[in-house]
Amino acid sequence: SLDFELELAIWIGTGNRLGEPVPIAEAGDLIAGFGLLNDWSARDMQFWEGQPNGPFLAKSFLSTVSPFVVTAEALAPFRTAQPPRDERDPAPLPHLFDATDQAQGAFDIQVEASLSSTTMRERGLPPMRITRAGALDLYWTPAQMVAHHTSNGCDLRPGDVFGSGTISSAFEDGCGSLLEMTLAGKRPIELPSGETRTFLEDGDEIVLSAYCERPGFARIGFGQASGRVIPSMRGPGIGKEV
Repeated sequence: SLDFELELAIWIGTGNRLGEPVPIAEAGDLIAGFGLLNDWSARDMQFWEGQPNGPFLAKSFLSTVSPFVVTAEALAPFRTAQPPRDERDPAPLPHLFDATDQAQGAFDIQVEASLSSTTMRERGLPPMRITRAGALDLYWTPAQMVAHHTSNGCDLRPGDVFGSGTISSAFEDGCGSLLEMTLAGKRPIELPSGETRTFLEDGDEIVLSAYCERPGFARIGFGQASGRVIPSMRGPGIGKEV
């Protein structure tokens, strides 16, 4: 049950020393820029290893990142307030709360994923966009992610990259993975070729893209993070239906 996950890549510019947590008010300054990241996932293996340990091999076999970094400075016009939490949710712990970060630490980045099958390409059919969401759908700001990652003293180094986690909106057409989109394989999606998918099959190509848009400012694109499923991606246990 091979799947994709639509994520942002968060690139570290300046790091921190081992044993020195980064305060939330300073955490955003460590971020050099952003890209796209596809956290390929073997869902059948993930479900098997997930009790009680969580995913290991199901996540470690492959990641795809876009080929260049969009700097944090270039994204300054697209900074915005973090959307308010549900009133029933607990407040962030003190090491994750900063008023300035809440006011302007989120980024209005639109993200998309498209899928094309071998049959679609042979018939000259364009890729099908299967999801559209936005970075404002993330529960945490990038600075909160950095601050928490270093809160136990973990050191970050220039060039380190980590994923934002799957970006999914509250709407049906905004799921950031096939696991969510198909309700864990219970609701297949239909492709323009007449094929259906619950999870990815050999020859399928996933393309992630993103952009920022705002009146009065140049549109910024993030390029693409693309990958095509080939048989060698399916090792023991990968690709079996759950």
